[in-house]
This record gives sequence, C-alpha cells and structure tokens, in this order.
Amino acid sequence: MATKRRHQSSNEHNAKPKRAKFTLENATSPKIVTEGVVLVTGAGDVGQLGLGPDVLEKSRPALLNLDQDIVDICAGGMHTVCLTAEGKVITFGCNDEGALGRVTEGKEDAEFEAGEVELPSKVVQVSAGDSHSAALLDDGRVFAWGTFRDSHGNMGMTLRGNEKLPFEIIQNVHVVKIASGADHIVFLTNHGEVYTCGCAEQGQLGRTTERSSSRNARSGVGKGQIAKLLQPAQISLKPSLRLHFDNIWAVTYGTFCKVANRDDVYVFGLNNYNQLGLKSLVPQFMPKLSKEFSKYKWNIISGGQHHTIGLDVDGKVYAIGRKEYGRLGLGAGCEDAAELQLVSTLEGKKIVNVACGSATSFAVSTEGELYGWGMGTNGQLGTGKEDDCEVPTLINSKQLVDRRVLRVSSGGQHTVILAVTNSTNNKGDGI
Repeated sequence: MATKRRHQSSNEHNAKPKRAKFTLENATSPKIVTEGVVLVTGAGDVGQLGLGPDVLEKSRPALLNLDQDIVDICAGGMHTVCLTAEGKVITFGCNDEGALGRVTEGKEDAEFEAGEVELPSKVVQVSAGDSHSAALLDDGRVFAWGTFRDSHGNMGMTLRGNEKLPFEIIQNVHVVKIASGADHIVFLTNHGEVYTCGCAEQGQLGRTTERSSSRNARSGVGKGQIAKLLQPAQISLKPSLRLHFDNIWAVTYGTFCKVANRDDVYVFGLNNYNQLGLKSLVPQFMPKLSKEFSKYKWNIISGGQHHTIGLDVDGKVYAIGRKEYGRLGLGAGCEDAAELQLVSTLEGKKIVNVACGSATSFAVSTEGELYGWGMGTNGQLGTGKEDDCEVPTLINSKQLVDRRVLRVSSGGQHTVILAVTNSTNNKGDGI
C-alpha cells in the first residue's frame, strides 16, 4: 500500500528562514604581545608582592625576579596572578581560601614566592577578585579557583565549598573574555552572550531580583538559592531587545556590558555614588542602559568600591563616583561626581591603560609613564610616601627610570606593574 503523501500547509510554504545566530567576529580580550618584567608596590604581608617572607611592604615599585617573561598581570584582594608569554599562570599571595590555585600547605614560604598553576591548555587571559582567580584558555574554556564571599561570609565557589585547584567553571559555551569583580565573575561568549556567577547582593550578577539576591532566599533548587548564584547563567534581558554584547568589564561590586556594534552600555550592581552612571543611588539588580556611559566609546572601564574610571578610544580619562582619598583625580576641592568628569590634568597625554584598586586609580601613557592617585596608606601608589594623591601623580622610581610601563593592576592594598626596558624597539605595541 502506498504511503500517504503529507499535505503541506501554507505556513510551511511561507516559513521564514531561521535567523543566523549572532557571532562575534573578533574576541575582545586584551591582545598583549609585549613580554615584560613585573614590578610591585604596597602591602606584602601575606605574600602578594612575591618578594619573599622578609618583605612586608614597599613604598616604591620593586622589581620581581621571575624566570618567565610576563605578558599580563592581575592584582587580587591579597594575591597576584601573572600570565607568561608561554600561556602559563603563576600566582603568589594569600592562599587561605584557594586563590592561588596550587597546593601551598606544608611548603615553607610557598605563598610568598611565585608558583605555577596547572592548567590543561594555553591561557590567553587571567582575572582576579578578592579571593578567587580565573583563566581563559585558548580553546574558549574557563577554569577558576578560590571562593566568593558575601555579607554572611564564605560562599564557596561551588556547592563543595572552596575550590583550591582549577576546575572548569562554565561549560557548553565558548568564552572570549572574562572579568572579575571582588566576588563575581563575568563571561562573554563568542555569540555575544553574558553569563555571571558569584555574589549577587549588590546586583552585580544582573539576573536576580533584590529579594532573591541573598543566598538565604527561598529556593527549591539544590542547596537553596546559593546553587543558582554559584552556577554561571545568562544575565536577564528582555527578548524583544535582541541584545548582544561585544565587551564586558567588572568593577568591585558591578558589571558593565557594551552592546555589539553600538556605544550603548548596560550596567548592574552597586550605584551608591553614581559609579554606574545611573541617577538612582539604589543597587541595580537587572541590566539597565547607562545613558552616562553610553555617551562615549570606551577602551577600558575599571572601578573600585565606590568609583569608576573610564578610558575612551581617544586616550582620555574620565572619572565618576566618590571623591574621598582623591580617587577621582579631580583635585582637592572636587565633589562626588554624579556624572563622568574629564581628568583634566592628564590632558595632553594619550593614555593607553587605566586600572583601579579599592580606592586608587592609575593611568599609563603612550610614553610608558605611570600616574597614580587616591589612597596611599600602604604604599600602593608607589610614590615613596603614604600620603593620598588628589590628582594624577607621576610615579618616579629607580626601577622605572629605564623602563616603559605597559599595564598596571591594583588590588586591595598592593599594585602590580608590567614594564619593558626603553631599549625595546616596540613602542606602543601590546597595549
């Protein structure tokens, strides 16, 4: 018996072809190709300077003797992560909660000296928070280690608790960039999607309501709400907006996401000093367009606890947020900045890199000069003094005389600098 021929509906005749999935043409993680040396300044009481157990503080940049050439640096809360030219990760500093990603128990002074983290493939980007670290591999996988914390204390990084060794934190997606806040990680995929995990109490995950932002919120999944917070998931967006992103930045308690092929920047997190560029001073728990940050084309956005520094594509630096300790760089008489303010003392200098610590700010010029401002209590500005700086101040040091700074990263009370000798004939590369 012949099989019946299925009647074709009119809907099938008029069916629209499926929309091709959005794909980023280029990864947006920093392309740092210049190999350099590492300098450190500030507090070193738990080994975060990597200068050994006898050096507990430095007020000026000191050269770190490493066997490897370094291409990127990240200062965590009390630890430091470096990426070598070969794509390996080395760490040093406090390892109480696993932030170093390697075993240090029973090994004398192991936290005060650089040691390698075992990872399955070449690493192309690193990030660090207060008590965690993360590494993006060349195949799009992400490994992380350490822990997240919230107002109740240690959250763990998984339901098992602290992860002392690297584990694959997000699966089934291809990640092209990572960013770490104090206690959260942000992931950008090759399809322009943004995932987050960690602490949500200030809204920094962009996918919880205020009521469900605490680990104690009622939930029937796993061990309560904490399971939802620790498992990476996409930020909450209205489907009708059809938004895709091509860059991400994390500040201490917040997140910035740039819309693909547009200047629009969506933000979420703590905004008690307008540091997200929103008018309302309440935490922002869902992604919201920041009209203030959408006015500019950004290369880098970096932020501390209560302030944000932005570097635009023209090399100009802007500041917003809290004024205390001079962290905005706008001078002694300035007020808290509710809108982005040009850091005028840097005009005439083309800036290629900026970074923030908790209450510090830094900028690197195309000439390789390093400027710092903000809190100097522990020597983290590298000025040789512990005074605060109200405006960008050129950091002079005998270790910097014949070197050109490429990048800078600032943590809780210490700062890490990547530099090359002036004789290197690659000015402007690798930034």
